[in-house]
Amino acid sequence: MARKTKEAAAVTRAQVLDAAERVFCERGVTGTSLAEIAAAAGVTRGAVYWHFKDKADLYAAMCERATLPLDTMLAAAGTATRDDPLAVLRGLVVSALTHLATDTRAQTVFEVMFHKTELCGELGDIAGRRERERCDFASTVEQLLREAVTAGQLPSGTDPALASYVFQAFMGGLMREWVRDRGALDLAALAPSIVDIIIAGLIAHPPRRAERVRPHLRPHAAAP
Repeated sequence: MARKTKEAAAVTRAQVLDAAERVFCERGVTGTSLAEIAAAAGVTRGAVYWHFKDKADLYAAMCERATLPLDTMLAAAGTATRDDPLAVLRGLVVSALTHLATDTRAQTVFEVMFHKTELCGELGDIAGRRERERCDFASTVEQLLREAVTAGQLPSGTDPALASYVFQAFMGGLMREWVRDRGALDLAALAPSIVDIIIAGLIAHPPRRAERVRPHLRPHAAAP
């Protein structure tokens, strides 16, 4: 009996999370109440509160259940060989984009996180978690670009930090725009070509370390 009760609780929890994905995506996080999520899940408010202490707890669980693009990239980065840093970077980014393009849950949760959420008030703690993930991604990309400079794949004057920032802007912008209009392009099919464009740009025109410019000193006027 206890096992059946545990299984039933797991089913209810999944129903609530499924409903949260749908309703948050439709109405936004701030404008959605737990009562509305309970109704969409076909359960009571008490059932929702049994599993989640508040909306922030439910939101966090929804995000954790999904495997998001940067999650896949960071996980793969830990096991990748580094003989060809640019090839590793290419593979990781293509994998992340392909995952987003083929995982409907990742698409929905990504849309909720980046288009339907105001990270303030009760959701303020989520902002810190997202920032840590962004920093982990930036650090991983920057390290690979440093290795690419050492391996001679990028010129010695390349600024890895700036190049990493370009990658972040590229990936973030592409993913945000694509989830807004998923019919705009076949992301899974085009991901390799898209990533090749940005890497080719880095090779052809790498961002350079800014040179230290000495202040222009005007000569003193001659004494009268």
